[in-house]
Amino acid sequence: MHGKITIAYLQEYIRSKDHRPALKELYFMRLAEEVGELARAMRKNLRPGAPGQVVNTIDEELWDIMYYALAIANLYDIDLEEVIRAKEAINNVKHQNTVTFDPEQ
Repeated sequence: MHGKITIAYLQEYIRSKDHRPALKELYFMRLAEEVGELARAMRKNLRPGAPGQVVNTIDEELWDIMYYALAIANLYDIDLEEVIRAKEAINNVKHQNTVTFDPEQ
């Protein structure tokens, strides 16, 4: 794969290979499980020993969490790129941020 990976691309990629609306609860349970695995990896500071060796590392668990979060968004037809823009606008006002969200930079 060449170029940058977008949220929209990831959502479509996951939808094309793993979209089973009847299993909403299972997706959530897997997400929760992956959060626990991330906690373990962080506690042990598990990082790749070499490029591409991500098994059982913080790196792997972060991707697993993203995967299930995106899969759940797909089940509810949520466009996360739109949500990111909307939520960041709210957060910037709420937290009086001077740095604004601009993905085009």
